[in-house]
Amino acid sequence: MSRAAILNVVGLTARHISAETTPNILAWLKHKQIAPIRPVLPAVTTTMQSTFLTGRRVSDHGIVANGWYNREQAEVQMWKQSNHLVKGEKFWDVLKREYPGYTVAKLFWWYNMYSTADYTITPRPAYPADGRKVFDIYTHPAGMRERIKADLGDFPFPSFWGPMAGLPSSEWIAESAKWTEEKYWPNLSLVYLPHLDYNLQRLGPDDPAIVEDLRAIDRIVGDLIQFYKHRAIRVILLSEYGITPVNQAVHLNRVLREHGWIAIREELGLELLDCGASKAFALADHQVAHIYVNDPAILPQVREVLAAVPGVESVIDGVWKASIGLDHPRSGDLICLADKDSWFTYYYWLDDALAPDFARCVDIHRKPGYDPVELFIDPTLKHPKFEVGKRLLMKKAGMRYLMDVIPLDATLVKGSHGRVPEDRYDWPILAGDFPHLMGDDSISATKVFHEIIAAVKRGIADPPEAG
Repeated sequence: MSRAAILNVVGLTARHISAETTPNILAWLKHKQIAPIRPVLPAVTTTMQSTFLTGRRVSDHGIVANGWYNREQAEVQMWKQSNHLVKGEKFWDVLKREYPGYTVAKLFWWYNMYSTADYTITPRPAYPADGRKVFDIYTHPAGMRERIKADLGDFPFPSFWGPMAGLPSSEWIAESAKWTEEKYWPNLSLVYLPHLDYNLQRLGPDDPAIVEDLRAIDRIVGDLIQFYKHRAIRVILLSEYGITPVNQAVHLNRVLREHGWIAIREELGLELLDCGASKAFALADHQVAHIYVNDPAILPQVREVLAAVPGVESVIDGVWKASIGLDHPRSGDLICLADKDSWFTYYYWLDDALAPDFARCVDIHRKPGYDPVELFIDPTLKHPKFEVGKRLLMKKAGMRYLMDVIPLDATLVKGSHGRVPEDRYDWPILAGDFPHLMGDDSISATKVFHEIIAAVKRGIADPPEAG
């Protein structure tokens, strides 16, 4: 049976592909077809991946952002990992049903726990009772975990997210894809390569340093393409979104607080957002924000106030929310969309001295929204390497510590995503053996599901030769 590998190169768009920056990808594309993908809203990691995998609208699969407000528990829940949250069968479920014995490896794509994939690897820290955070991975089967770490070493977790995020995580994931292929021979491998995501957000897509990032990910992709080619495995290239320049951070929760709609609880002298007691609050996720209004009587007023905030392009509710596919119980009562130059923070405090302790840490689960400022080390620290090293020594010694080195300056962020870019060269891409995708054709994100199934079936009917 023919086999395939889907390489998810996060942030890659047609604008980035050139002989100078991505020679390996460009050479591979000479005999392939490429099409821009029209993103869904929000064009963020978990929403786009779930759309690709199920072929459903957001209102059907339910992943309305990278997190949402659980109204029953009165808690914001960000970056959960159970695949049970994603409604609808995945494209590999269709292939498994049609081809008995079909096997799938899902490597670092999100919602990777308890899926129907046969082999999975995903980041999963351990949290001992003494308050420490121990970097690790979760695998299925469970026995993969120790075997792959013995062969490849520990997953370089700090390079996957945070101020040290960079190339080592993508290199390790690429090696894990080779390792999985050599050990298990899956019929389909899904491989997540996040390297471009980091500096495109830190520095913005126009920064000269992005050239080296493109060359680096091109080397990894080129190596994987050759690896799979020698095993007669067809490669499909995919990306989730394009990152565009921004120059304005918009603090919706601060606006709501100034109108008396945010409830704050003081703990140990610091301020915590009390979502359940708030009349209205924003869960910000890049350039889209879900506004949860606990007091329906003020909804028209909240809408009017937010629509007047500089950087807010539109405030969506009612029938318009249904028209963009976000009419789901997990969605906010209102949806704010940023203009092309802006993005939304989760910040709700008015005085940095009162910001919660986790605001200055990499803490993706406790923050009521996404925080790209976690990609930076506080520039006001006089000796940042010393401060980080000191905390790492405390960690190694088994001591409790606070890695509070993240700044509170949202103006540092120069790139964002989530809205649909005006220019199709900034849309994500699908590339591979898709002979009917020619010229200026574009496809919707929901159609990726069907295109991948069709491409895999074509490969089974006409398997490639190893070379």
